[in-house]
Amino acid sequence: MTGVSHLSLSVRDRDASVRWYGDVLGFSPFAQVDNDEWLETICVHPAGQPILGFQQHRDATGGSFDHRRTGLDHLAFQVASRSELEEWSAKLAGLGVTQSPIAETEWGPVLCFRDPDGIQLELFAMA
Repeated sequence: MTGVSHLSLSVRDRDASVRWYGDVLGFSPFAQVDNDEWLETICVHPAGQPILGFQQHRDATGGSFDHRRTGLDHLAFQVASRSELEEWSAKLAGLGVTQSPIAETEWGPVLCFRDPDGIQLELFAMA
């Protein structure tokens, strides 16, 4: 393997998620697929990676994201430095996104926040 091709997230409202990930993290829609089973928008980041898909399943049972269920626990995006984390923290605050303080871990500093479906996202500056 040479890397991760893409990540697809199941969301309650595809269009709201596409807007939020665009406004907050800079992702742009690339392709859209609507069929009898789901609505999906594939988004890319200006840096070229990662590629995120947002799928709204027509037969979804609802409910909020819970990291304790089998599946995704969180999604972490890498940034270059702690100072970049501080810039992100200021940007998130300006957008009204609730976030943790920057935490120091043995692997490097991390900033945590959640998307509209409650999926935990992290910005991580690996040591």
